[in-house]
Amino acid sequence: MMAVLTSGSIFAQKSALKDAKRALGRDDLNEARTMIKQAAEHPETATDPETWKIWGDIGNKAFDLQRTNAMLGKSANDKVMYDGLMESYVPYVKADSLAELPDAKGRVKNKVRKDIAGILRANHPFYINGGVYYNDQGDYKTATDFFEVYWNIPGLPMFEGENDAFVLDSTFQTIKYYAIITAIQGEDHKRALAMLQRAAKEPFIENSAYKESDIYELMASEYIQLGDSAKFLEILYDGAEKFPSSNYFLPNLVNVFIREGNTEKAMQYLDKAIENTPQNSCDLNSVKGALLAEQGNYDAAEAEYRKALAQDPNCERALEAIAVNFILQAQDLKEKTALMSDRQQQMENDKKTVELYQKALPSLEKYAELLKGREAPAHDIESALLKLRNVYYNLSSMGVDKSKEMEEVEKELNL
Repeated sequence: MMAVLTSGSIFAQKSALKDAKRALGRDDLNEARTMIKQAAEHPETATDPETWKIWGDIGNKAFDLQRTNAMLGKSANDKVMYDGLMESYVPYVKADSLAELPDAKGRVKNKVRKDIAGILRANHPFYINGGVYYNDQGDYKTATDFFEVYWNIPGLPMFEGENDAFVLDSTFQTIKYYAIITAIQGEDHKRALAMLQRAAKEPFIENSAYKESDIYELMASEYIQLGDSAKFLEILYDGAEKFPSSNYFLPNLVNVFIREGNTEKAMQYLDKAIENTPQNSCDLNSVKGALLAEQGNYDAAEAEYRKALAQDPNCERALEAIAVNFILQAQDLKEKTALMSDRQQQMENDKKTVELYQKALPSLEKYAELLKGREAPAHDIESALLKLRNVYYNLSSMGVDKSKEMEEVEKELNL
């Protein structure tokens, strides 16, 4: 009786396979799906490559029917088309995988590979279209699925050794980027990071969408999103080594060291960044100058600011910083002078103080004008004008009449 029951069960599932195939032949895809799911869930047919091949064919038929309508100018359902395309992928891969298992005699007879490989090769470009479709719908997860499948297909075992099966050009490289970006847009940071790590290990193909260094920059950003500061620092070191001319890695390393109070290391990496990217002198030399100024080394700080201004005379950061550098020295000297009793020394110090305030003026005035010229945020302009007012006030109180200039600035500040 048990033998009869088992035989009947196997027959029923084999019948389900045949019914699925017949329904597929008459384009009754709903019936075909119902029957194939029964076969896929039954232990007697769940490991049969034919089960999964038919399921893949059902998805492919749904895709083909809509695509044919579109090609003929008939009404086509894009969602049904692309959902069918995606539906075919996993079953086809599983069918091929099961067909690669050896039989009882240790032989491998993969009867489905040729057909599946041909279909996946032909359908490969359409996974881009599916990704674009779902990206336009704002469904970033599904868009990522499509772009990642496009990325995965050329590396499937069924194409191993077939170097001419796909053209892995700049488009292929760009779609990797789309897969990563849509995962980030969908806030799936773990998935994005896994794809970034994969992309970093694979050969990079030059393209117009992004640079190789962007992969590492995005990786660093994802580590921040995941709160992994150790890995963030590790990728900064790695990126700085691989891409010394990048504007991202060395400056960010410098910022990390500054936050940690490690001025020596910050200076070390600043010097590397300045050497590798002299075009960024405005920012880099200004930062170095600020670090030197914090140590009280005003002369060295001034030298760095002047290097920045030599590269860019309108470097706002350096213009403000060099002015503040003089103001700090003037204020420091003024405070020391107030504690002195030697009148001769006081007069000499006052003269130096005035000189320092006067040195600050040209840079500070130019800085304020640049801010106003580009309509900078109001608080930035206000901050620059307050500094100017401070300098005009101190000069006026020390015998250099700047009352007119101070009055104009106070009007702008509504004081």
